[in-house]
Amino acid sequence: MRRALILALCLGLAACKEETRQDTSPVELVPETLGHFCQMNLLEHPGPKAQVHLEGLPGTPLFFSQVRDAIAYQRLPEQSHKILAIQVNDMGAPAATWEVPGEGNWIPAGDAFYVVGSVAEGGMGLPETVPFGTRDAAEAFAAAQGGTVLRLSEIPDDLVLAPAEDPAALPDSDDDADYESRLRALSRPSEG
Repeated sequence: MRRALILALCLGLAACKEETRQDTSPVELVPETLGHFCQMNLLEHPGPKAQVHLEGLPGTPLFFSQVRDAIAYQRLPEQSHKILAIQVNDMGAPAATWEVPGEGNWIPAGDAFYVVGSVAEGGMGLPETVPFGTRDAAEAFAAAQGGTVLRLSEIPDDLVLAPAEDPAALPDSDDDADYESRLRALSRPSEG
C-alpha cells in the first residue's frame, strides 16, 4: 500500500510539472536585424544568412550575415549558452536569389547540403559556405560556381575557423616597401 501511495504521489508530481520547450522556430529578417559579428543590417548584404537559437534567449536568435560565420560560432569553444538550433537559408528554394535569399526558406543547418570552395562571396564579401535543401540543388550550384558538396559534419574546421583573406584588404606589393619603411621609422628610438 505504501509503495502504491509513493508511486501515485510521484506520478502526480510528474504530471504537475509542465515542461515548456523553448521555441526555436525561424525568425524572419526585418530592417532592424543586425549580424552578430559585424553589427550591420543583414538585409543590406547579399547571400545566404543563418540564425542561431540559444538556450534561455527565446525569440531572439543570433543572426549571421554569412553562413560560414554561424558554423564558426557553433565550433568556437567559448559558448555562453547552449545552442538549441541553427537555421540557414535554403538557396535552392524557388524564391531565393543571391541578392534576396528569401523569406520562409529556413532549414535546419544539420539537414542542409553545403557547397564549400565555390567562387560565391557571402554578405561580407568573403568566401561563403552555401546551403541547399537538396543534394541535387547543391550539386547544380557546384557545377556552375565550383566547389564541393558536403554535409555540416563534413566541413573541416579550418574552412570556417581560419581567417578568410579579403583580397581587397591585402596590401599591394608596391606598397610593401613603403609600409616597411614607415614601420621602421616608428620603431627607431627618438633622438632628443
